[in-house]
Amino acid sequence: MNNTINIQPLAQIDDVSKIFHDATHNAIILNKVSFKIYPGELVLVLGPSGSGKSTFLTILAGLQPPSDGQVLLFGKELHTYNDQELQQLRAQHIGFIFQTFQLIEALTALENILLVMQFSSIRRKTPRDRAMDLLKQFGILHLANAYPKTMSQGEKQRVAIARALANKAELLIADEPTGSLSSQQGMEIVKLLHNEAKLDHRGVVIASHDQRIAQYADRVLYLHDGVLTDKQEV
Repeated sequence: MNNTINIQPLAQIDDVSKIFHDATHNAIILNKVSFKIYPGELVLVLGPSGSGKSTFLTILAGLQPPSDGQVLLFGKELHTYNDQELQQLRAQHIGFIFQTFQLIEALTALENILLVMQFSSIRRKTPRDRAMDLLKQFGILHLANAYPKTMSQGEKQRVAIARALANKAELLIADEPTGSLSSQQGMEIVKLLHNEAKLDHRGVVIASHDQRIAQYADRVLYLHDGVLTDKQEV
């Protein structure tokens, strides 16, 4: 992306490593990874299953701490936030699209979206109107009063994406957002996330194994065996 020199990154990680320990050995999931995401750009991180993509995203969003290295969210080091501040920051400023959806089974599609909007500062429309507009935008308005257990995987994915967009977060982080959708639906979602970056000046990070997303990305990075690079392994 151009003209980022004087713009503060939305999120930044410097020389981050993540190591999981068990009784017999240490598993290095991320190995000295550095990354920045700026407003208005969409960055694609490509890698196979098990390459560390989900761990990379959760650390970038402040959902788990690194074993080593530094994480900054909106210009402030992660460890300087207390738990309440970090929870509020994620609720208001970060939209996370989980690979496993993370919908609350006891709530309807509409209620899942409304729940995250309790922390929203949006006042142009009521939260219910905004949530209904999002459901309509994703072609799932008919699921407003449906519970997750009655939905297909693709329907759950679209509800999860609508929820992530509800608060107009400055940073959107998506873990395999096309994985449970048809080919056409998947690319429609990527186009929408691209538009969110360009029209509303959000930062969008997508981790996926889907090479087709690259056509919508400002940058494409590759994660292999815990190492992030701009060069694809042959």
